[in-house]
Amino acid sequence: MKSLDEFVKARRTEVNLSQEEFADKVGVALTVIRKIEQGKTNLNLDKVNLVLSMFGHVLAPVEIGQVNQIIIEQ
Repeated sequence: MKSLDEFVKARRTEVNLSQEEFADKVGVALTVIRKIEQGKTNLNLDKVNLVLSMFGHVLAPVEIGQVNQIIIEQ
């Protein structure tokens, strides 16, 4: 399972967008994209969900057991 920063960076590069282009497309400040991709922990969850929505995802609570099961299955 990829971390948030790995996921966003990988998906952004798959669609061939710079951080600045991606921020403009999402409608967030460039600093939001940079913070996410740098693995910062002081993030605005609404902004994170805006970013993830571009890839058809959202942040949601998941039981620890479910996360462990996903990791084991991979």
